[in-house]
Parts: sequence; C-alpha cells; structure tokens
Amino acid sequence: MKTYSPTVAASVLGLALVLSPSTNVQAAELKVLAGGAMSSVWADIKPEFERASGHKLEIFFGTTPNLIKEATSGKPFDVGVVPVEVMQDALARAKFVPSPTIDIAHVGLGVAVRSGAQKPEIGNADALKATLLKAQSIASIPESATGYSIAKVFDRLGITEPMKAKMRAQPNPAQVVAVVAKGEVELGIFLINVLTAPGLEVVGPFPAELQQNVVFTAAVGSEAKETAAAKTLIEYLKGPAAVAIIKSKGMDPG
Repeated sequence: MKTYSPTVAASVLGLALVLSPSTNVQAAELKVLAGGAMSSVWADIKPEFERASGHKLEIFFGTTPNLIKEATSGKPFDVGVVPVEVMQDALARAKFVPSPTIDIAHVGLGVAVRSGAQKPEIGNADALKATLLKAQSIASIPESATGYSIAKVFDRLGITEPMKAKMRAQPNPAQVVAVVAKGEVELGIFLINVLTAPGLEVVGPFPAELQQNVVFTAAVGSEAKETAAAKTLIEYLKGPAAVAIIKSKGMDPG
C-alpha cells in the first residue's frame, strides 16, 4: 500500500475540501447583483463556482442606475459585484456591509466598428477627437458607469455638445454590440471586453492619455441571508480559477 508524507497528505486533503461541494457546507442560493459588462465572465464563473462550492447563483445584471435601483428596492440580495460608481451612491452603499469593498476586475474603454468596415484612426487624442466628430452615429450606454467615463473623455476633448446628436443610447451591452454589428450604428464605444464580440472589429483602446478604467468591486449585502456563502463567492472571485476567466474575457483582475 502506497503511503504519503504528512505534507502531501495535507495538500491532497485541502484540495478535496475546496472542490467537494458537500464538505461541511450547506448549499445556499446566492442572490448576486452584477454589472452587465461582466456577463460573459459570469457565464463561465457561475457553473465553475457552483460545481466547486455546491452553492447556486441567481444573478441580476444591470447598468449602474439599474443596480442602484435594485440595491435600494428593498429586495434581499447577498452580494454585489458592481461598478464602483454604485458604491458612491449613499443609499446604495448603505445596503452593503460597511467594511471596505474588494476590487475584482477592471477594464478600459475602446472603439469598435462592424466587421469588414474601415477602421478609423484613434491612436492619439487628436485622432480620436477627429474620428468622433466625423462619425454619423455612436452606440453606447450613457446612463452607466461606462457612459459616465466616456462623458469625461468627451469633456476633456471639448466635444460634449456635438456628441449629443450622435449618441444612440442602448439599454444593455448586448445591444451596443448588436446595432454596430448590423450596421445600424457606425461606431461602438464601450468597455473593450464587451466590444470583443462576433460581428465587430475592435479598432483599439482609447489613447493612454484619455483612458478611463471602470472598476468592478465586491461586497456582501448588509441584509444578506447567506453571509458565509457570499464571502466564499468573493474569495473565489479572487482565486486562480476566476482570475484566469477574467483575463480570458479581456479584463484585468483586481
């Protein structure tokens, strides 16, 4: 019979404890508030976390205003992984535990066109400004954390007013992709991970001097029914399996 050293045996046992869904853990159903721009990340993380932990996730996706509304609606939730702008709203922040939030991922802004379309020049601030002013229409989500970041760039470039007539507001990230892919709107401006999608060609990120990062941060709900499981999810999101998925989806961890 083969024997193992105490160190190896402990390591094997520890791995088993992490991966076994039934090891001293009562399965919970976690209600999660999540930024819509991370939906592709969650598509991969959700089944992996559920398999590893035994817990189930029910995820509400939304833009910043949607998430603030949902957090303050009185409906119970266990954990949020949301744009930091949600936490800057006092009423929404009060619905999370008062301890510091934990940053999970961040990503910058980019520009995309329909597949096969000519790519405009955006390599520096002047080029991006010229491209934006020349564009007939631009798809984005003005009422979102990303939209707020884009508005800051427009302000720095001094083109806030002319951009108003060009913007074609969309309800969610999937629609930003869809209208550009169909050729209904000339440019898509959004988080670059969202624009990396079938039907689109990414022109590139915003120039470094103008780049704005949207940060997604996590916290347990102040009235969470499954606090221990919520903390387990946040720990998982900082672990190697989730970090690998975040990177594969065009986002940076932390």
